Amino acid sequence: MWDDAFPSFLIGLREGLEAGLIVSILVATLVRAGARNRLAQVWTGVLAAIALAMSFGAVLTFTAASLSATAQEAFGGTLSVIAVAFVTAMVFWMRRSARSLSGEIKEKVTGALAMGSGVLVVTSFLAVGREGLETALFLWTTARAAGESAGPLTGAGIGLVLAAGLCWGLYRRVLKINLTKFFTYTGAVLIVIAAGVLGYGLRDLQEGGVFPGNTAYALDLSGSVDAGSWYSTLLQGVLNITPTMTWLQTAGYVGYLAVVMTLFVRGVRASAPKPAAEPNAPQPAADRSESEAAAGAAAGGLAEPDRAPAADGSAPQPPAEKSEAPEPASNAEKQEQEQESEPQSAVGEPESRPAAPAPVADRPEPQPARGSRRRPAWVVPVAVVAVPVVVAGVVVAVARPKPSSGQTVAVSETECGKGFTAPKAGRQTFQMQNTGSKTSEVYLIDPGTNAVYGEIEGLAPGTTRDLVATVAGGTYAWRCVPSSGKAVTSKSVTVTGGGSSAKAVVPVSENDLAAPLKAYKEYVDQGLATLVAQTRTLDADIEGNHLDQARTDWLTAHLTYSSLGAAYGTFEDFDKKINGRADGLAGGVADPDFAGFHRIEYGLWHGQSADELKAPAQALVDAAAGLQKAFPTQDFDPGDLPLRAHEILENTLQFELTADTDEGSGTNLATANANLAGTNELLTVLRPLLTARAPKLLPTVDADIARLQALLDAEHQGAVWTSAETLDAATRQQLNGATGQLLEDLAPVPDLLEIRKSA
Repeated sequence: MWDDAFPSFLIGLREGLEAGLIVSILVATLVRAGARNRLAQVWTGVLAAIALAMSFGAVLTFTAASLSATAQEAFGGTLSVIAVAFVTAMVFWMRRSARSLSGEIKEKVTGALAMGSGVLVVTSFLAVGREGLETALFLWTTARAAGESAGPLTGAGIGLVLAAGLCWGLYRRVLKINLTKFFTYTGAVLIVIAAGVLGYGLRDLQEGGVFPGNTAYALDLSGSVDAGSWYSTLLQGVLNITPTMTWLQTAGYVGYLAVVMTLFVRGVRASAPKPAAEPNAPQPAADRSESEAAAGAAAGGLAEPDRAPAADGSAPQPPAEKSEAPEPASNAEKQEQEQESEPQSAVGEPESRPAAPAPVADRPEPQPARGSRRRPAWVVPVAVVAVPVVVAGVVVAVARPKPSSGQTVAVSETECGKGFTAPKAGRQTFQMQNTGSKTSEVYLIDPGTNAVYGEIEGLAPGTTRDLVATVAGGTYAWRCVPSSGKAVTSKSVTVTGGGSSAKAVVPVSENDLAAPLKAYKEYVDQGLATLVAQTRTLDADIEGNHLDQARTDWLTAHLTYSSLGAAYGTFEDFDKKINGRADGLAGGVADPDFAGFHRIEYGLWHGQSADELKAPAQALVDAAAGLQKAFPTQDFDPGDLPLRAHEILENTLQFELTADTDEGSGTNLATANANLAGTNELLTVLRPLLTARAPKLLPTVDADIARLQALLDAEHQGAVWTSAETLDAATRQQLNGATGQLLEDLAPVPDLLEIRKSA
């Protein structure tokens, strides 16, 4: 969360400070002009700008949510690129216009005072509104890149609150900040962050089909970099640098950073004040002491009637005496010296001065004609907030796609699909309403093959939920399965046109998994019988003080157990007794509850005597024998089989290839090899079901397994294995990459073989 908060914190702080300085200058100008009665108009414009920014953010959020996945990628990518353009322009504009900002705003406010209250509202609205829109757009893109909103919104909120506090301090002259340096440093950091947002946006455009090359990677470190590590999360959250980056993404990132940062640095150097030619020449404000860089001048130092402060926070000094022979200065230096040489007060309120004619702003305004009703003061603020909110609501309502069919389909234990008519081809949203008295499962199916196009689980009585499905040419029906009772199928309808883009899954029943489960349980039974015999051999080695032989027999027994991974969830407490780990135990490896293979491994490879290992070895024999006896009566959920096809190798990648479970033997790669053998055995019993549902999947998986097997075979000579901790970087990357690719290709298996009541 917090890694995603930093970019938003920075944009909230910088944009908030910019907007706050603008508001401070507006307020100070009115105070100087004696027009305190017009401050409400400034705040009305500010309120309208805030309402516009929040409404804009709502439009982005709800409009994008209604798009298809591909359209969302294209929409998000486009807005990311636009956000980068806005941030870049903002960074350069602030660097270029900082010194003249106060004067420009003062001039606009002075003109607005003479033109009426509406113009002053518009002036403050336009001045703050741009900052608000930029903030909303950048926050939306960073939240989308982060995949969550809590971190970005928290960071932005902290940044805005801090910016408000700084602006108050500057206005009241409580603190001093060199704003020129502030905007320079934050500008450089924002350019780096914007480069990451641009790269992310270009990747989104590729995934949305706008640009090609979505699978052409210039950088692919997924095999050697843990995407969940703290440093990887930090880089992704702050800089949007990911382990895999396409050529377009990389080119956009590097190109933007090289060009924009070069121009920014060059501009900063070019605008830096030059040293004075003579010792007695007046110093530029940037060279004066930091205490004189009164950043509050941007807000509160507008006491003199004819001069505005510099927005970089430097307090203008009284004009220096003219030198008899001054050196000629450049136009930029003259302008800077003119802006900095005027005197002004060091406080936010006007200094007392001799009475002067009342300013224009204080002259009585024309009174309304007698009999006319005065408009309440709250009308305009409410209107300026309500208008953008209403407009945003209309845009969201119009932009949300309505279901083409607009169908409400009734569901009950006796009637299913009432109100269902043939929909048009394409993406459809059906409102499924349970009119019965029992909770039901609802499926949109092909009645000829029972293939499922969409489903809702646990639709409670009296509730309505949306079911979204893509419909193409074909035959469709609804199947409703109440919590207790028989399945009910609706009449079928035929949809014409639309091609064949709709994807369906042929459902699997418990009966379909009965044969694979029986075959796998037989495999586990044989493995447990072998395990019991091998643990007894290990126990005899330790009992006879043959510790060298015990190390060899330990590995043999441990690999047998490691090949039974799909049944771990069934083994219950026996798994902890047989293959427990020291992690999480109060005493670590010395904890009395540390037991099983890893406990014996620690002792065998850390010099413990046979006497110290006899008790753990005997406990292992007892646990293996107990498991062998209990397994036939244990509840083995058939739905676990498809899940384990993926989960076994997830544990391999997390614990074995990282050597996390190594207690001294250095045999993690041997364990990984046993895990692969167990996965292959599981796929063997599931092969008939997978072939019927995804004929192209298994050839791909088989190729992945062969690739990983070859890599593992290269890391041992007989029973001597390379330690995972001593692998060189290239080999480690190959092993991680091959395992990751196999996991990716196995990911559809749980969904393909999920038990569905529609079967």
